[in-house]
Amino acid sequence: MEPSDVLVVMGTRPEAIKLAPVVHALRRAGLRAPILATAQHRALLDQMLGVFELVPDWDLDSMRPDQKLSELVARTLPAIERIILDSRCRAVLAQGDTTTVFTAALAAFHARIPFGHVEAGLRSGDLAAPFPEEGNRRLASVLTRFHFAPTATARAALLAEGVAGAGIHVVGNTVIDAVLAMAARPRLPWPAGLPALAAGQRLVLVTLHRRENFGAPLRACLGALAAFARRHPEAVLAYPVHPNPNVAEPARALLGGLANVHLLEPLDYPEMVGLMRASWAVITDSGGLQEEAPALGKPVLVCREVTERPEAVAAGSVRLAGGDGTTLLALAEQLWADPEAYAAMAVPRFPFGDGQASERIAGILGAWLAT
Repeated sequence: MEPSDVLVVMGTRPEAIKLAPVVHALRRAGLRAPILATAQHRALLDQMLGVFELVPDWDLDSMRPDQKLSELVARTLPAIERIILDSRCRAVLAQGDTTTVFTAALAAFHARIPFGHVEAGLRSGDLAAPFPEEGNRRLASVLTRFHFAPTATARAALLAEGVAGAGIHVVGNTVIDAVLAMAARPRLPWPAGLPALAAGQRLVLVTLHRRENFGAPLRACLGALAAFARRHPEAVLAYPVHPNPNVAEPARALLGGLANVHLLEPLDYPEMVGLMRASWAVITDSGGLQEEAPALGKPVLVCREVTERPEAVAAGSVRLAGGDGTTLLALAEQLWADPEAYAAMAVPRFPFGDGQASERIAGILGAWLAT
């Protein structure tokens, strides 16, 4: 195989979304950028690769039923290192905060190949929330050569941890590149199983799946959603349910019998952006939606106690709803009843970039590779 310039490692749906514009930018710049898929999340990753017309050059097919994090590291770490060496790449690139990111950073370190971290510097300040993502972020940063920080806040967090400023590049978040390009399409598909909206109905997009919310917090948030749906039959809740049984089983138990709640299969990216574009508000514990929805002018209620994306809270697009359900229900009711409170949040804002992050990353790596 011909030596590569940048080996791009991805394992989950969000990573594919956020790295796809980077891969295309690297290739437009004339760089050889093969893809290594760990398939930490098998079907969801495949779905996104198809949407963005990307084909992995290597696929570890690492997902297992009820997989343990340590087992995933043990399977993927030596395999990634072997492929780094086989590809003869000059740099390794990964995005975010999953086990795939940590193992890619460590494997690159072992192979003595510079590692680039897309979305570097996000911090919640709490190793337990989100878990294990906060730990993965911090561990990867120690091993990173190119810190592609989305915001000045992320840069400040890295500097506070002792990262040299010369290695930090504030580029924006690549998810804004992806969502703006997708939302600009005149037509986006509507999910199967979700009726078209009738006059007077308001669509609420829901995603709840974080590991640290499993158990009582998730059930509390689902209970709040059930109460909201019962109070407001004119609301339509669309919830693409993560296949993990820790999510799917309580979702079906607490929401499955409500006529205005639609539990959907996981959506592809065009469907998700189409729902976001059509939504009245977003309720989530996801990280990515905290970035994407503000750019589309959608209020976001986050079912977490802390967020590593404080820029969206400061901008006024996101409010933290905690994990006991009480605050979530109160905030949802306030937005529903108070047009001024809703209008203050429902303004397109861009705390995470202007849609050119991928081009900046490609330019920085291309300049370094040319030296």
